[in-house]
Amino acid sequence: MSQDRQCEVIQHVADTLVTELVEAGVHYGHRSSKWNPKMAPYIYARKNQIHIIDIRETVRGLLRAKKYLQQVASGGSLVLFVGTKRQAAESVERESLRAKMPFVAQRWLGGTLTNFRTIRSRLTRLDEVEKVKAGEEINSYSKKAQAALAREHRKMYRNLNGLRSMNRMPECMVIIDPKKEKNAVKEARAMGITTLALIDTDCDPDLIDLPIPGNDDGLRSVEVIMRHLADAVLAGSALGRVPKGKDNPEAAAEPPPPDKDAE
Repeated sequence: MSQDRQCEVIQHVADTLVTELVEAGVHYGHRSSKWNPKMAPYIYARKNQIHIIDIRETVRGLLRAKKYLQQVASGGSLVLFVGTKRQAAESVERESLRAKMPFVAQRWLGGTLTNFRTIRSRLTRLDEVEKVKAGEEINSYSKKAQAALAREHRKMYRNLNGLRSMNRMPECMVIIDPKKEKNAVKEARAMGITTLALIDTDCDPDLIDLPIPGNDDGLRSVEVIMRHLADAVLAGSALGRVPKGKDNPEAAAEPPPPDKDAE
């Protein structure tokens, strides 16, 4: 393929991505009265008291994030997806399951990362309860005990089901709205886990290693971003299944430290 043709293909891909993001409303920020001044570099304009996010910065952040996630997944590391707000929960769960990665879509439990041993013990208990419910042993329980067991299972399943596959600490955490998920961000930073987030104009980008400026309140916006990030994880996982060696140096490479200022 000639260099001119390559440029045309790249430009077409970029134009298609921009169109997709704009149609999903990714460029709509919060009301200007609620903005965080640190988000100024990512804001294009203000219209009707609403900040408009610079779509070029969104594309730049998204491409950086996808490249990093692909490298992380190709090395066999885990990516934890977090998004508990109503607009994000469904997309986070769906795309995480598609990418075969752990997720938190209902409630962030304090100590999920900093007290990981306790979380694993609760997951073990969840398995035990499900084994009892599925077997004959449940028939020996009184109705009151069965009801208590059902309540325990319902609560644990809602909060822990997405973490079943997290048998080790994740390499990276993907967050929808770090302001909402401030406890998750705090734990990730304490554990030295790379943070990657969809951040709106009311967020602090300094707390995130790889920010993707964009609308974190719109259903379509979150869906589009989550789909692209899950695709990157799947691409990296597929690359990681290829035998490492001279013919596949990319699979053998370690993911570099993220650089939010890289162009």
